[in-house]
Amino acid sequence: MSLPAPLAEAIAARGYEQPTGVQAAVADGVHAGRDLLVSSETGSGKTLAFGIALAETLLAEVTPEAGKRPAGPRALVITPTRELATQVRTELGWLYGKTKIRIAVFTGGTDVRGDLAQLRPGVDLVVGTPGRLVDLVTRKSLRLDAVRAVVLDEADEMLDMGFREDLETLLAARAATADAPREAGRTLMFSATLPDAILSMAARYQRNAVRVDARTQKGAGAGGHQDINYVAHLVAMGERIPAVINVLRQHAGVRAIVFGTTRDGVADLHQELVNRGFRAVALSGDRAQSERTRALTALRNGEVDLLVATNVAARGLDLPEVDLVLHADLPLNAEALTHRSGRTGRAGRKGTSVLIATVAERRKAERLFSNARLAYTWTPAPGATELARAAQDALATSLLEASRDSGAAEAADARALAARLGGEADRDALLVALLRRELARMPTGERLTDVDLRARSGPPTKSGPRPTHRDFSRGAVLFEVNLGQNQKAEPGWLLPLICRRGGVTRNEVGAIRVGPQSSQFEILGEAAAEYALAAGQSDPRAPHVRIQRVDGAAPQRSREHADGPPRYPSRSHGGAPPRHAPRDRADGPAPHAPRPPVEAPAPHKPHPLAEAPAPHEPAARAAGPAPHKPRAHADAPPKRAPHKPRAHADVPVSRKPRPHGDAPPMRSKPRAFGGDAPPVRSDGRGAWRPPAGRPQPGPHKAGNRRPPRPR
Repeated sequence: MSLPAPLAEAIAARGYEQPTGVQAAVADGVHAGRDLLVSSETGSGKTLAFGIALAETLLAEVTPEAGKRPAGPRALVITPTRELATQVRTELGWLYGKTKIRIAVFTGGTDVRGDLAQLRPGVDLVVGTPGRLVDLVTRKSLRLDAVRAVVLDEADEMLDMGFREDLETLLAARAATADAPREAGRTLMFSATLPDAILSMAARYQRNAVRVDARTQKGAGAGGHQDINYVAHLVAMGERIPAVINVLRQHAGVRAIVFGTTRDGVADLHQELVNRGFRAVALSGDRAQSERTRALTALRNGEVDLLVATNVAARGLDLPEVDLVLHADLPLNAEALTHRSGRTGRAGRKGTSVLIATVAERRKAERLFSNARLAYTWTPAPGATELARAAQDALATSLLEASRDSGAAEAADARALAARLGGEADRDALLVALLRRELARMPTGERLTDVDLRARSGPPTKSGPRPTHRDFSRGAVLFEVNLGQNQKAEPGWLLPLICRRGGVTRNEVGAIRVGPQSSQFEILGEAAAEYALAAGQSDPRAPHVRIQRVDGAAPQRSREHADGPPRYPSRSHGGAPPRHAPRDRADGPAPHAPRPPVEAPAPHKPHPLAEAPAPHEPAARAAGPAPHKPRAHADAPPKRAPHKPRAHADVPVSRKPRPHGDAPPMRSKPRAFGGDAPPVRSDGRGAWRPPAGRPQPGPHKAGNRRPPRPR
């Protein structure tokens, strides 16, 4: 690998003899001047790789013939986090230490006036986070017209963190202000994974990019990092923190990183570990930059042994001699699991990645291992008995090693004291007393509940035919979530929430029925028990969402209508038809039920003792009550109140309608304003109002005032 002389000397001074796979691939002369899309494992030396690639652009223009320096930087490196930007600045600083290249780092959380002061004399290489770089470009303090090389480090992480718009702004600004053709510039994208979003951005902003895959394990069967040992512990509900403490006791004396999901969870766990005697610091996104820098410095200098952090420390940070990565909370996805674990096993060192999951999170953890293509075996977390036995073995080993030097001159006082105590007490009793005191000083483990580690049916894959609704509902279990139409819930965005909360796939989710205040959904019977445990826990990202199991199995449709639309029961069966459906004209059973035969009504026969009515006269004039007549139409409304028969048949019928009959009453004579309250109708019709020209009774508001008195 041919390198410029200043870089070769700097690398030799560091003691590096052989390049890594990604370094050799990027420095290959075949790729000179080409856009690169590089995928490599964490800890494989990507920073030094793109530092070597930038030498072609930076050192070619710093010559005596070039004369005055350009007004802006010639290379730009974009990183997702402040800590990674600072680390890149440090690595490139010693790599270009014997050149005149000026490097500046711009990140959020610092005073922008310091950034402006660094830009005034001019810089050659800029390293920064997307937000602060966009801010400087918007202020027109950072000019990109002279940039000939752009590096996106951990590009997939920047997209996951929501920096897509900022990245597109920087890349578009660089392309728009470049005073040379686009062929003169390079765009290098480095990422541990290459999702579709990265490929789309590469197709848009790179020209004929060369894909460089420097991973040591490739193909569909590729697993995790070859230098990392993956361990999975299954613990009972509510015993996550005791399990974390026991794992740290088991790996006492090593440098470790404990990952949490939320900032509050990291703060609580850090305080718990400090109270138990661990030397630990915390790192999360809500802390000040100075506090974050002090935490990393303390870990690098060996002042502390543990770093409790969120995913802000999962990318790019090169923390030396980290032998243990402990996932106290499950990662959000397989990529997060890979990058968290990549903080160990770096630069040829071996490391261990331990994942702790409760019985409710078992399926979710299995899904993570499956997506990350990692081999795993569930094991119990170390208990108090195991840790006590390990402490005794360690004490015995140390005492046996110390006994070999008991004859040295430095042990003269100890021998004299042993001789004096041996004359006063039994030697075995003295030895037991000393061992008891030493064992009492050693830290003890936490007691854990035994859990069932037997293998269960693995998480189903997305392939394979989906069962029909009838087969699925036969053994499905119904669950309910407190999101409905009032919260604008729809099955489309409820499905990812349902799958994430319980660690299931869409093939294990049946029908989703959205109601006004809540929604119900079906879960495959085989996964229902574990889903209930997992979904019953609070989600830090959505603590207000609650999922609970509905008693009984999911409702199944009848065999006749299993594949058709649901039918609504009629009123005779206790249900109510929908508003858009017409009401039944008869009080018979529902349309979908078999209708019983309806017999024709028999002709009415008058009572033999009743007096026959006179011809051409209504039945009301007869002495007896009027016989019942069947209505001609089923929808004809019945009379509201039957009137009493007249006492004398010859009295003429009054044509004046009754006020509470079927016809509307006549409007009575209006009364003067200020009298008694207007009459209120009992049949639900409009109340009486004063005629035009008179104000309506009520408060004296605008539009309802008394007319002025005439002068």
